[in-house]
Amino acid sequence: MTGPVLWFFVVSGVRMATPLLLAALGGIYAERSGVINIGLEGLMLAGAFTAAVVTHAVHQPWLGLAAAAAAGMAGALLLAVASIRCGADQVVSGAAINIFFAGLLPLLSGALFSSTGATPPLAQGEQLPRAPVVLAFALVPLTAYVLRRTRFGLRLRAAGENPAAAAAAGIGVARLRYAAVLISGALAALGGAYLSIGQSSQYTRNMTAGRGFIALAALIGGDRRPLPTMLACLFFGLAEAISIQLQGAVRLPGQLVQLLPYVLTLVVAAGFIGRSRPPAALGVPLTDGGGDSR
Repeated sequence: MTGPVLWFFVVSGVRMATPLLLAALGGIYAERSGVINIGLEGLMLAGAFTAAVVTHAVHQPWLGLAAAAAAGMAGALLLAVASIRCGADQVVSGAAINIFFAGLLPLLSGALFSSTGATPPLAQGEQLPRAPVVLAFALVPLTAYVLRRTRFGLRLRAAGENPAAAAAAGIGVARLRYAAVLISGALAALGGAYLSIGQSSQYTRNMTAGRGFIALAALIGGDRRPLPTMLACLFFGLAEAISIQLQGAVRLPGQLVQLLPYVLTLVVAAGFIGRSRPPAALGVPLTDGGGDSR
């Protein structure tokens, strides 16, 4: 493989990995606090749709990006209330978020644009520049620093490992979990926004194509640590870039080639999931004696 070709695949892989990395970093915050965010897929869809609609309306992609983050936080708040305040099963609550947005967004798209399949294409110059790519990868060392060196991060990890002890020490466990889930929603939505107004120029129905679940697999395979999670996302991004180039170049059905990055990522992640050590209180509701639920 020649240098220019290799560089092309690296650049393409980084671009493909960006939305995954944003969502996975968000998932790390939630899981480190003790909340499983299965709803990453739905939150990415919410961000993708909101960014496309707002950018189409105001012709400012950065406002679309900000609106996407707000939509992601609103969706994450629903998850937080259900799983933290009400003590609902976190996996079921996250799945409900996915189903909710998968059904709501086509309905809104049909009401706004008379099309349940896609929003109108953005005009030339309304797409995001590549700055979100830099932002996503800059968040990796920042997240590592926050979780390991800051008061907020240390308390967040305590809330995920032993919420009862953290509450006894005067730490507001519920407030920390709310904050972590809201951060998770904002980052996942930014990842979705990059898909619709960065890589593409419109929102299309179910355009995340399971990336929220891949991000979840990446963070689990990366043991909920930023750097290994980034490497897992890059692996998927490179596999997706290769699969795009293989379409039409090999005598295989296009659908089979498109499955390649998903299969490879899940196989690799499966090899690490057994070695991953989740926070001790991950998925345990605070109302079950896991600390202060206020």
